[in-house]
Formats: sequence, C-alpha cells, structure tokens
Amino acid sequence: MSRRGEKNETTGETSSAPVGSQADQPKRMKIIYVVYLITALDITWMFVQFSITPYLAKKLGFDTLWFGYLQTMVGLIQLLGGPMFGRFADLFGARAALSLACSATIVFFLLLAAANHPAMLFVHKLPTIFMHVLPASQMVVTDLSEPDKRADALSKLGLCFGIGMIVGSTLGGHLNTRYGETFAACFGAAGSAFSLMLVLKFIPKTTKGQAPRTNTDSTAVASENKNKSIFNVGEITRLMKFPGVTPTFVVKIVAGLPSGIFQVMFSVIAMEFFKLEPEQNGYVMAYFGIVSMVVQGGVIGRLTARYSESSLLLLSIGVSSLVGLAQGYMQNVFQFCLTVVPMVFSLSVFNVITDSMLTKSVPSSDTGTMLGLSASVQSLLRTVGPTIGGFLYVNYGISSIGLIQFVVNIAVFVFMLHRGLKKKVEQKD
Repeated sequence: MSRRGEKNETTGETSSAPVGSQADQPKRMKIIYVVYLITALDITWMFVQFSITPYLAKKLGFDTLWFGYLQTMVGLIQLLGGPMFGRFADLFGARAALSLACSATIVFFLLLAAANHPAMLFVHKLPTIFMHVLPASQMVVTDLSEPDKRADALSKLGLCFGIGMIVGSTLGGHLNTRYGETFAACFGAAGSAFSLMLVLKFIPKTTKGQAPRTNTDSTAVASENKNKSIFNVGEITRLMKFPGVTPTFVVKIVAGLPSGIFQVMFSVIAMEFFKLEPEQNGYVMAYFGIVSMVVQGGVIGRLTARYSESSLLLLSIGVSSLVGLAQGYMQNVFQFCLTVVPMVFSLSVFNVITDSMLTKSVPSSDTGTMLGLSASVQSLLRTVGPTIGGFLYVNYGISSIGLIQFVVNIAVFVFMLHRGLKKKVEQKD
C-alpha cells in the first residue's frame, strides 16, 4: 500500500513518496522505538494490576476457587477478543488499534479503583476484550521491519516485557503497601492515559505497506474487495488455509500447552510447594524478568541472524522437553531457579519464532489478524490451564506437570525432526 499524498505524521506536511522507501528508514525506526516504549509501559501497568487484584479480591471475600473463575473469565474474553481485535487493526490501522487498547486499559483501571463489591471485580475485567496492546505492537513492528529481521525485532518486545515485569511488580507492591489499592489503580489509569497520548502523538494512522512485501503478499490484491466487518469469521479463519499456517498453529498449541500449564499454576506452586512469602515471590519474578531481558534482548537476535527459524523452533522444543524433565524431579526453589534460564530461553524462542513464521505465511494486510489469532492461543492456554493444572497438581503432584511437558515436547520434537528429514530426502529426489 502506498501512502503517496498523505500527510506526514510528524511534520504535518504532505509526503509524495511512499513511507516504505529507504528515505523513511529513520522514521520507521523512530516509530518502532516509540512502540517499544508503549509496550514497556503497558506491561508495567499490567504488573501494577497484578499487585492489586489478589489482595483486593481477598478483602472482598474471594476464595481460591472464585479467584480461579475470575482468571478463567479473562482468558475466555481475550480468547474471543484476540482475533476480532487483530482484524480491527488490519482494517482501521495501527493508531486506531493501539488507541482502542489503551482506552480500554484506562477504563479497566478506573473500574478496578471503583471496585467495592465482588461483582465489580468481574465487571472490571470486561474491557480486557480490547486490551491487546502487545499484539497491536507486534503488528506495527511486523509491518515496519524487514522480513529477515522480523524475529529479532519481535524479540525486542520481549525485552520490553521483562522491563515492565520488573518495574511494574516493584512499583505496584510499593504503591499498594503505601497508598492502598484504589490509589494504585488510579495510578495505573493515569499511566495508561499517558500511553494513549504517546499513541496519538507518534503512531501513524496505518503502518501497512511500509516494509517490503514477502512473497506471499501477491495475494493481497484480492483482498481489496473483501468484507470489511471485524466480525467476519470467514475472513479470520481463511488465514488457516495459507501454506504452513495450520501446522505451525498445531505445534504452537500442542507444544505450548504443558509449559503454559506450569506458568498458570506457578502462583499456587510458589505458595504451596516452595512455601514462598510475597516478598520472596517478588524476588523470583524479578529474576524471571532479568533472565527474560537478557535472552530476548541479547540472545535471540544473534541466533536468528545465524540459524534458520525451523532449526530454532526445533531447538526450543527440545530444550523445553529437558526443562520439563528437570521440573519433574525438582524439590526446592533453588533447583527451580536453575531451570529458569533454559525455560525462559525455550519459551522466548518458541513464541518469537512461531509468531514470525505465522506473519510471514500470510499477506502483510492480514498480519494483525494473524497475530490476534496467535494471541488467542495464549488465552486458550490460560483458560484451560488452571483446570488441567489443578487436577494434575492435586491428584499427582507437581512432578506430573513437568513429566507431561517432557513427554509431549519430546514427541513433537521427534515428529518435527522426522518431517524435516523427510522433506530433505524428497527435495534431493
């Protein structure tokens, strides 16, 4: 898509050259850096919220079961909202998508600040159907980055996640302890309003067509006459018909489910199995954030520059299987901390590579919808994970979660390795 004749978003002047030209490379990088900042801020506000909701829920009389219902509700809402939000981003552009996500976050925090009844905690979760800043940011980075540098650019969003995790956890705990849940929630609303101002100031109306098209983009011409409704299920599910999309999705769900179960059960494991106090749990989360920053900011980019995405995907699944085996036999928090580095490495590489592969498999006009579908996989894991994880933990202990991860991931690893070798033989023939 050419943006010939549109107003320049920063100067207000009319540009006669397409924004995707080489002359606009500094402008593209500036937008990407602003998106990184918006992402880091959004994750910060979300971890501030994580420091509020459990304590407020306890004050309002929630037990573990009802708090689980609350988390499941969020998973279901975002599972439904992810694909629709992605399609909204494709149809109406980056600025509209990020503005909607930030506005929903403001409403989310204002409702949390006003929550004085158990029902209000459920009501305040409703805006999460539009709270998809991370997928919208991924769409912008995907549109503005070169295809061969896409995985590296996407991994930097993970670096932003680590920064937000550390700052948000620390800030949220401090605000909650010193000033209470209401003030902390209002602070989150004010922070989200600042993020919205950054979006309106620096993000262009659309980022489509600002990066060179991949070889799949030739099919984008046919999309000019497609239905413009964001609720068009056919337009969303048709992406599954592109070559390579369905197999990648199957791998993302099957290989990602066991590790997803462990992640959603970690708060319970930390309290009941490791017997961690809130302060100690905060240290562990900060350790998570630091490792994530190092891996996504300094490791993934170097790996993607040297190795193919299929090789890195295979590596991440293999490492994940070994992490599951180690977690199946760990006995204390020190042993768990030893598994954190390979666990964060495998999760980071797995998520970045699958997202990169999926966006390269569809036209650039549909990358938002594809990233929305990809985000829905995470929502699906958060929805079914607590039920499956709770059953396994109560009946078979923590070791069962790790051992299932080992078995499932090693099976996927062997299958993908066999399929890759088979393709090489067919190519030689």
